[in-house]
Amino acid sequence: MMEVEHLPRLAAALALGVIVGLERGWRLRTAEEGERVAGVRTFPLIGLAGGVTGLLALRFSDLVVPVALLGLLALLVLGYRFSVERQGDYGITTEVAAFLVFLLGVLAGTGEMLLAISGSVLTAMLLGFKPSLHHLLTRIDGPELRAILQLTLISAVILPLLPRSGFGPWDVLNPYELWLMVVLISAIGFAGHFAVRLAGPQRGVLLTGLFAGLASSTALTLTLSRAAREQRALQPVFAAAIITASTTMFPRMLLLVGAVAPDMLSGLYLPIALLTAMGLLASLVLIWLARGVAGNAINPPMQQPFELTTALQFAVLLAVVMVGAEALRQYAGEAGIYTIALVSGLTDVDAITLSLTRMTEDRLALGIAQQGVILAALANTAVKLGLGVVIGGRSMAWRLLPGLGVVILAGVFWLITG
Repeated sequence: MMEVEHLPRLAAALALGVIVGLERGWRLRTAEEGERVAGVRTFPLIGLAGGVTGLLALRFSDLVVPVALLGLLALLVLGYRFSVERQGDYGITTEVAAFLVFLLGVLAGTGEMLLAISGSVLTAMLLGFKPSLHHLLTRIDGPELRAILQLTLISAVILPLLPRSGFGPWDVLNPYELWLMVVLISAIGFAGHFAVRLAGPQRGVLLTGLFAGLASSTALTLTLSRAAREQRALQPVFAAAIITASTTMFPRMLLLVGAVAPDMLSGLYLPIALLTAMGLLASLVLIWLARGVAGNAINPPMQQPFELTTALQFAVLLAVVMVGAEALRQYAGEAGIYTIALVSGLTDVDAITLSLTRMTEDRLALGIAQQGVILAALANTAVKLGLGVVIGGRSMAWRLLPGLGVVILAGVFWLITG
């Protein structure tokens, strides 16, 4: 009976070897018979050997695993030596994959079948994406690599170490939750930066504006408003990009709210959809009017995808807004919340959005928080409109006012009637 119960484990060990073996066999399919260290047959056997080793370790002794590993390593060393001498191949990817398949087989043999299969799928994907990964490396510059490492540092190293209890005035500051919000904002901006890089200006105004809005719609507004003074023929294109990037802010805020307090989403779907639809409609009209102008291509501003100092500054800003929002709620009630939402939204919507969202857990009614979020969004949209008008000039103003003006009016209408 025990032997029958072990069959699924051995089947899983064999299957994970097949998964990796298929990728390795396909990669080396042009090699002559006998020139491959391991392929579509050898990997399943290695996985099965790992599964048997795991079963033997459970029944007899854990020492079975290191002994079997030493035997496998000896075979892999011989195979690597053969590859170097016969083919001049100094890569060790196949050997490392075989070693990993054996360990995953052991894992399956001990009963962790799902984990082992998942590991083999990830291994095969990593091996199969070699061309894409190498191409990606050629497109990443030094600052972007440092940004990736810094983002990993704040999310995988710093975040788990932070305490989860509140402190400060009214215990509103929770280090873990505060830093988690910083990680969330940084990750969205990071994704937006690389989306712009991958899309490129040749993909069109709408797509580039959407991605640039994830990174920084304010930066895009400033850059294109300045460019509009010198390149008047492209002003319709620039205006469409600014409106598109500004519109991206609304679903971006919805994403933040959903990540922190999903219960708050129900009252925001309608206004966010309304504001987004108005903005995109205005962008499409401008794009249609600008059809054929310079191929509708724009070059969005490329800032650093992530900087640790910027993350720290946002953490401080978020803490200040959290304390300020709670203080105004304590002493001024609803009017205080609306005041800080309006003032904070003039410079940054993320901090006030996250602050109000978190306050709904135990301090603030959902309806007030939802109105505060929309108010902050409208204030920020008005600032972008002002920047475009002042920096871009009168002709740029006539292109931005109808689009962003309609968005602001729609938001005000919802605040009054909603």
